[in-house]
Amino acid sequence: MLKTAISTGFLVALASLTAVAGETEVVYKWVDEDGQVHYGDSIPPEYSDLPKQVLNEHAVTVDHLEGRKTEEQLVAEAKAKELEMQKELQLRADKALLATYLSVEEIVMHRDRRIELFQAQSRVTELYLRNLERRLTKLKRDAAKYRPYSDNPDAPLINEDLVADINETQDTIGRHQKNLMKFQENEQQMVARFEGDINRFKALKGLD
Repeated sequence: MLKTAISTGFLVALASLTAVAGETEVVYKWVDEDGQVHYGDSIPPEYSDLPKQVLNEHAVTVDHLEGRKTEEQLVAEAKAKELEMQKELQLRADKALLATYLSVEEIVMHRDRRIELFQAQSRVTELYLRNLERRLTKLKRDAAKYRPYSDNPDAPLINEDLVADINETQDTIGRHQKNLMKFQENEQQMVARFEGDINRFKALKGLD
């Protein structure tokens, strides 16, 4: 009997609120920090951060409005979103891997071809460096005949063209040494990437 009275009273109050609300006929329901239930056609500022329900004219919840989230909730949501994104990226990568290769042998063949490219670039660069280093040795030997490299106080002053040639050769050697390191690093990264592809392919195919 008491329950019926409460329900009837609530419906009457709800009808009044929807009438006041006018055309929108929207009623909000929320619970304050003390556990007290509130209803209204608008949300007072002091309750704006609390979660709310939207009720229709039949007291049926038609929507939920989240309150202000805590820092912990925001961090948890960000982590969950990042995890979901990683799963999606992994799923795409897996599909691409299975669509590209039919066997481990195909992956190994592709890897070896890519590695050969970096190794060829390294060999050419090493050969070029050896030639440049021989040239630099000769230039420095020639420069030793002139001041300020010669110990002979009567030696002539070194020609500016020879100095420029030495500097240019040294700079070129430095650039090619950096290129060689880059080729070697790229080769190592390529090996590691293909190793990961092989292991993932085996896992997806259930291979040992």
